[in-house]
Amino acid sequence: MKTATFPSIRVEPAFRQQAENVLGEEETLSSFIETAVAEAVERRAMQKEFLARGLASLAQAERTGSYHAAADVHKEAAERIAAARGKKSEK
Repeated sequence: MKTATFPSIRVEPAFRQQAENVLGEEETLSSFIETAVAEAVERRAMQKEFLARGLASLAQAERTGSYHAAADVHKEAAERIAAARGKKSEK
């Protein structure tokens, strides 16, 4: 499969220098940019999925009339996190 390119972008020389200053050993500016774009794409996809789940949950709550208090949800989440941390420390 052939690869494609992103459009080139113009940046201030100082900004380019900042980017070059944070490159890892043997890392190129191109690989840094590719990684940054890949992470941004993944983050945006996760945000989109999160919003879709939230809207679906809202629609279901409106259909069924079954709502949960935020305090109860937060409490349950905290309990699950604590339990997961407890299991992790046991290993």
